[in-house]
Amino acid sequence: MGSYHRSAAQLRCENAQRGYIGRLEIITSLPQAQRGYIGRLEIITSLPQAQRGYIGRLEIITSLPQPQRGARTPRSDTGFEMQGHMDKLTMYHFDQAKWSNALFNVNSIYKAGDFVLGGLLEIHYSPVFPELTFTSKQQEPTCTGATQAMAFAVDEINGNPSLLPNVTLGYSIYDICIMLGVGFRAALSLISGREEQFQSNETSCVGSPPVSPGATCACLSDRNQFPSFFRTIPSDAFQVQAMLQIMRRFGWTWFGLVIIDNDYGHSAARSFRSEVERSGLTCLAYVQVLPTDGDPAELKRIVTVMKTSTARVVIAFGYDNHMVKLLEEVVKQDVAGLQWMASEVWSTYTALQTPAFMPYLRGTLGIAIRRGEIPGLKDFLLKTHPDHHPDKRRENNLVKQFWEHTFQCKFAPLPPAWVDAGGRVCTGQEDLGTAETPLPEVSDLRYEYNVYKAVYALAHALHDMLQCVPGRGPFTGHSCASSLKIQPWQLVYYLEKVNFTTSFGDEVSFDENGDPIHSIYDVMNWVWLPDGSVKVQNVGVVKKSASGDNELILDGDTIFWSFESTKPPQSVCSESCSPGTWKARRKGEPVCCFDCNACSEGEISNQTDSTVCISCPEDFWSNPQHDHCVPKSVEYLSYHEPLGIALTTIALFSTFMCVIVLGIFVYHRDTPMVRANNSELSFQLLLSLKLCFMCSFLFIGRPRLWTCQLRHAIFGISFVLCVSCILVKTMVVLAVFKASKPGGADIMKWFSAMQQRGTVIVLTSIQAIICIAWLVSASPTPHKNTQYLSDTIVYECEVGSTVGFAVLLGYIGLLALLSFVLAFMARNLPDNFNEAKLITFSMLIFCAVWIAFIPAYISSPGKYADVVEVFAILASSFGLLVPLFGPKCYIMLLKPERNTKKAIMGRGASTT
Repeated sequence: MGSYHRSAAQLRCENAQRGYIGRLEIITSLPQAQRGYIGRLEIITSLPQAQRGYIGRLEIITSLPQPQRGARTPRSDTGFEMQGHMDKLTMYHFDQAKWSNALFNVNSIYKAGDFVLGGLLEIHYSPVFPELTFTSKQQEPTCTGATQAMAFAVDEINGNPSLLPNVTLGYSIYDICIMLGVGFRAALSLISGREEQFQSNETSCVGSPPVSPGATCACLSDRNQFPSFFRTIPSDAFQVQAMLQIMRRFGWTWFGLVIIDNDYGHSAARSFRSEVERSGLTCLAYVQVLPTDGDPAELKRIVTVMKTSTARVVIAFGYDNHMVKLLEEVVKQDVAGLQWMASEVWSTYTALQTPAFMPYLRGTLGIAIRRGEIPGLKDFLLKTHPDHHPDKRRENNLVKQFWEHTFQCKFAPLPPAWVDAGGRVCTGQEDLGTAETPLPEVSDLRYEYNVYKAVYALAHALHDMLQCVPGRGPFTGHSCASSLKIQPWQLVYYLEKVNFTTSFGDEVSFDENGDPIHSIYDVMNWVWLPDGSVKVQNVGVVKKSASGDNELILDGDTIFWSFESTKPPQSVCSESCSPGTWKARRKGEPVCCFDCNACSEGEISNQTDSTVCISCPEDFWSNPQHDHCVPKSVEYLSYHEPLGIALTTIALFSTFMCVIVLGIFVYHRDTPMVRANNSELSFQLLLSLKLCFMCSFLFIGRPRLWTCQLRHAIFGISFVLCVSCILVKTMVVLAVFKASKPGGADIMKWFSAMQQRGTVIVLTSIQAIICIAWLVSASPTPHKNTQYLSDTIVYECEVGSTVGFAVLLGYIGLLALLSFVLAFMARNLPDNFNEAKLITFSMLIFCAVWIAFIPAYISSPGKYADVVEVFAILASSFGLLVPLFGPKCYIMLLKPERNTKKAIMGRGASTT
């Protein structure tokens, strides 16, 4: 689309009689060229001197199928032929008299104005291709169904006093009829102008940058190649982003891509690959290229790939004719259960909505050009009349064809036998309001709406340019563009600044690449109704804001799905990894293909599709599902567990027994049994045993600092006190025996009561000093041990200093060993001194318990170390209490007749 000043020529040609005239860059929205860059036209001259010389070169960048690209066409009456590759079209022996609209016979409509906008548009949508026999002159293709959005937009602007006041816009519109050849002819007609416009060498003309309503190729955003290109339709890059956003909404991460073999398809494939690699959220299962020649074997192979793939979502970028051939093969192989996603080319294409295809295409989601409404367009169409364009030289045959199509009649000259066949003759007086053929639906305009916006974009740019005040302009020296000599780059500057809102509420402005800033696509859904009809409904939009963020608005409840569950299908290479597992990518496969491995003990993953497992904090552990951390269970020798209860019960019972024995001895303190066995040491021994039993309570319960510090100190001092009493008693027994022999009377002076007490105190004080030194240097402390059990925190007391603990136990062992040795030496004394045997037996038990304690304590984990120590304390204490005091209590309570001095002395005399 271009703009013209007082002529239809798009090139500035003030002095072009013998030289280079200009360059025309043509952008169309032909499906065959896939909404891409079609060509570059260089024209030398059109003066008589060059009538038989080299006229120009048309460089065409197309995406035609290979057979079309390489096709050779015989020279026709136009005086040019296509040689070799279609990318370059060279013209020879051009006859200026034939450079006319009549020769090319393209459909057009023209209106004069101060600035004439040129348009190459898809005005007709149903081309009928003539048969190529090469035996007669080729007939021109015919088209049916029309709209005049550009003409209406120009008329609307001319009637708007606030936009381009005192300026009248005109238009020169050519219909490309969705055919590449027709598009070329229209481009040549547009660049050449009309015959009378080149009769004077004083003609001046100006070109404008193209503003395309339908070219979507992402390649056109490259400002290095296309510095002056603008468009009102989003690029394919945004379309790809929109499709991927829809896929992410439904959790589709595994999809196949089918493309047409041209720039449109390959550009889409590149965009998909780029977005997939960038996001890492979706993966391509396959990319298949549709054969442009419809090769059945290749189509069969492609459909087989689709059938065997695990991807249930298929995105297709192809034209309607290619999609028809593909779907015929899909029907043949009965490939059902696929979720199709359509590009904007075929998302609303009705020719695919047939009873044969709909069982496979129902539920299709597609991207469609933004729907818009153009108020007043229907009234404009109703006012269209052939008599409004009486200038036959202008050949406004678009209106004529529109009229003939609507009323199914023909204007003169009539085709042969038209009347005889019952054909109607158009009078021009028919009423559009009563036409049997319905007018186009003006409330559901898509391509036309983009044309409408493109015209307004050019109009706003021209308006801003003409409002420029000399001396305040944006160009060199604050100059403005001349309305008589407008340069294309000057209009580019103003197009970049365009910003307006349509009556439908859409903002129109361009970014630095010429793409619309406020891009928007409609999301369409194919609904197969029970009566067999098809409804293509709008279920959402994808918007791109000025900040670059995409917003998907989707009404999921209204979407029609073709699956029995009436829910979106699943299309994944691997099922999502649930919390508690992590994704392990399969070697050599896309990132969407992975295995789900369970997290290790102590690690969790609390998200779906987690790539790593995270370790729980020190005081936490993974739950059985490994999806969240739970506090570790706490373990210590508790009063509430069976072991704790049992040991506590035994300790209390033992303490109670000590109290009873002590009470018995106090009650019978004056009896010979108590007096003969050194009552004072017996009382001290019973008190120390009581302390030994009671110190076991410090090992039960949650360790605290004070319990950790006291448990071993009290334990060590209590046992040393106990063993010291036994040691002194043993020494006294030996001393008494020796004193009873001749010459041994003096030995007892070393074992008086005071000396006995002093010995016990000294021996006990040594242990107290050891404990104090230990507590001062390396005091035992509570410790949370997480090494014994991974899922359990073991609360225990660290001994602080192993040496201190070893010295404490060693000192007790030394005294016990010494007592045992002395008692063993006195085991054969007479009966009245037989307590030595009891001491020997009790010390044997004591030593055996503590010798066994050491390896058991070292090998016991956690709370069981405390259990072992408590058991050793109770067992060794019992080993002292029962043998030493059991027989005496038996005599005092059950055999009182033996608790006399005479009985004790008598037994002693009889045995001596």
